[in-house]
Amino acid sequence: MEWYIYLILVLAGIIAGFVNTLAGSGSLLTLPLLMFIGLPPTVANATNRIGVLVQSAVSSASFRHQKTFRFRESVWFVVPSVLGSILGAGIAANFNEEIMRIIIGALLLFMFFMILYKPEKWIAEHSRELTRQPRLWVIIVFFLIGVYGGFIQAGVGFFLIAGLVYGAGTNLVRANALKVFIVFVFTIFAVIVFAIAGEIDYKTGLILASGNAVGAYIGSRVAVSWGPKFVRIVLLVVVFISSLELTGVIDLIVKGFRAIGS
Repeated sequence: MEWYIYLILVLAGIIAGFVNTLAGSGSLLTLPLLMFIGLPPTVANATNRIGVLVQSAVSSASFRHQKTFRFRESVWFVVPSVLGSILGAGIAANFNEEIMRIIIGALLLFMFFMILYKPEKWIAEHSRELTRQPRLWVIIVFFLIGVYGGFIQAGVGFFLIAGLVYGAGTNLVRANALKVFIVFVFTIFAVIVFAIAGEIDYKTGLILASGNAVGAYIGSRVAVSWGPKFVRIVLLVVVFISSLELTGVIDLIVKGFRAIGS
């Protein structure tokens, strides 16, 4: 592998780690890149999880150090999410991935307007600590989000944020902190499965992860210091772009420009 490929991997990791910490869907950048440099899709998917695991660990530690969340308050959200993810992984093979991408894109577009319509839900400067057991319906929601995460993964961070803001009453900064910790626990199980299957390119994964770690650290510091108003803007932009990507609108636009150019 040429030296500049290593540099591109690190830079892509930094961007993905930053975006994933503040919003989500950074893998829309790193997955195509891993396939572009020659990794088969299944290996690229598995290798990408190394970066996700490292960035989630770094951002979780940084958020914890900044006292944005406590581990004990995450239990009621981590446990149902992980249990749901196991179920979701078991049923994933029975669905058409392309149809699911379109459905997810439509859901993200709906979420975009939810974030736009009620800003007060998202930009509150103060957020209560989640020391009490949440209502049963909130636990069920996180179980279903876990099913979705185990099923297809794409965009799960957005749904975790929405669940934490609307279901648990947190603001965006605390929601992001809890989200990355939940994703960290998710990804531990995923990496173990992929490692047993022998599908991880560890060298490439660790190079990418070095960038992810830097981006995650920067993202966690920015989230806390710049506050929920800035995070909401980033979330709006990333959700909108992700919805266009998943529904195929961006591909149609690119094809249209190519047709005009030819």
